[in-house]
Amino acid sequence: MRWDPNIKITLRRVTKVFEEKGVTALQDVSLDIRKDKFTTIVGPSGCGKSTLLHLLAGFDRPSNGEIRLDGQMIEKPGPDRGFVFQDYALFPWKTVLGNITFGLTINGVAKSRAQEIAMEYIRLVNLEGFEHAYPHTLSGGMKQRVAIARALAYNPEVLLMDEPFGALDAQTRKYMQGELIRIWERFKKTVVFVTHSVIEAIYLSDVVVVLSARPGTVKGIIEVDIPRPRNYTGQEYLDVRKRVLGILEEEVQKEISMDRA
Repeated sequence: MRWDPNIKITLRRVTKVFEEKGVTALQDVSLDIRKDKFTTIVGPSGCGKSTLLHLLAGFDRPSNGEIRLDGQMIEKPGPDRGFVFQDYALFPWKTVLGNITFGLTINGVAKSRAQEIAMEYIRLVNLEGFEHAYPHTLSGGMKQRVAIARALAYNPEVLLMDEPFGALDAQTRKYMQGELIRIWERFKKTVVFVTHSVIEAIYLSDVVVVLSARPGTVKGIIEVDIPRPRNYTGQEYLDVRKRVLGILEEEVQKEISMDRA
């Protein structure tokens, strides 16, 4: 198969079965994720959004099908993919600087150079002055900025984000959305972002992928061709929101029906 240079990741007929639970999380998922674009995955609870992201990261393997990055099979985690978790996943015994340098040093970067790189990203996420602070002294938004800086510090080609703002209050979440777009527009990484929020998906994304109720498969792909910065009240935004919700609400009803069965 000839590789399209505009496509960063391909999924072909990807199925994931958790046999110990008797659950098919994903079934026959085929999807092209475009290079340097911001793609968001939405869908009903339990539809396999996080499972899909873990497969892209190489944390797990598909039961069937294949996933390729730049034409190469994804079989394990690698430095070409950075991952940002909802719960930050920071080392509590390490400072902000220590958390960001950790991944660099274990990958062979000299300590002095790792600290230089870390400080560049600490400045990028507006945490200069907090480099020697420990996670327990930071707010949720600050912790997530550390997590984003850590994921970006080793310059991955793809940034995978699993509901990174889900635990934040509304005001901090809105601020972090703006910060993420600011950073993304500077580096133009390929981003795959999972969220429950349609509002967040449309605000952030170039492409919104809607998964069906479990077992998850691709139900719809919506292009978000709205100039940035975006607002929540423009007619273009409302039109896209209506399209996404129309697909999603149908799948949520299916999920409710299955739960009642």
